[in-house]
Amino acid sequence: MNFKQLQKDINIQFKNEDLLKQAFMHTSYVNEHREQQLEDNERLEFLGDAVLELAVSQYLYREYKHMSEGELTKFRANIVCEPSLEKFAKDLNLNEFLLLGKGEEKSGGRERPSLLADAYEALIGAIYLDQGFDQVITFLSDFMYPKIEPGAFSHAMDYKTQLQELVQQDGKQVQYKIVDEIGPAHNRKFVADVFVGSEKKGKGTGRTKKEAEQEAAQKALKGM
Repeated sequence: MNFKQLQKDINIQFKNEDLLKQAFMHTSYVNEHREQQLEDNERLEFLGDAVLELAVSQYLYREYKHMSEGELTKFRANIVCEPSLEKFAKDLNLNEFLLLGKGEEKSGGRERPSLLADAYEALIGAIYLDQGFDQVITFLSDFMYPKIEPGAFSHAMDYKTQLQELVQQDGKQVQYKIVDEIGPAHNRKFVADVFVGSEKKGKGTGRTKKEAEQEAAQKALKGM
């Protein structure tokens, strides 16, 4: 993988290039290269998710002074949901840099929305650790903020957000529970149940917990 080219593409020269590589390192790749004692991108994804939410919140707060708290929350959810992040990732050709195990590669992992969205968040986390929050803002100002406008992301709202908004009208709460994990570590699938109040409304399966929860929410919506 030509990570030097990626750094040129995003206008960032990493101090620690290993951190950049880690942002694209899927668990399947790490499992196939255990002798190298590599670390996958899940912790970076966790960090990047929080940094991205703050950065987008800050941008929307400054740019859309007429919007209420509820409108800003909905707008932000549409921007940072999986379908939108997948598009941002593809705009930068990040799928070309994913480091995948052989099985994940053969099964089409390079084009899987959840992997692309996760890699985008992990990249944000890596930029934050290596360069700081200001560089994250510069990156987003170059590659995300110009694409943000009201209505541009309404089509991308994820099923979990739709379900949450629907049940809030009745004053109920949505909860997700991972009830099973199937298969070996390099090809694991998760099973999730979704509850509205105390009632189970749907079950979903996916290669990540997020995918499983999204499918569960989708099935719950169909039944409501």
